[in-house]
Amino acid sequence: MHDPVYSGMPATDLGTEGWEKPWSGSNGGTCIEAKRLPDGRVALRQSTDPAGPALIYTRSEVASFLEAAKSGEADFLIA
Repeated sequence: MHDPVYSGMPATDLGTEGWEKPWSGSNGGTCIEAKRLPDGRVALRQSTDPAGPALIYTRSEVASFLEAAKSGEADFLIA
């Protein structure tokens, strides 16, 4: 059976409700928006392109990234 939710799908296919900007900076309004899906996965999209692709991650993948970011392991992204 094919999962109708996949990474790279149009974000609009996930609906317009429930998207949040969990963080926003001084980057001129370019933010990442996140949406928790009914099965626990998380969708991310670019706020300036709400109809663009959504990246889909498991709850575990998001938790691992957040824990690593909090401990400094993602600092290389902004160094």
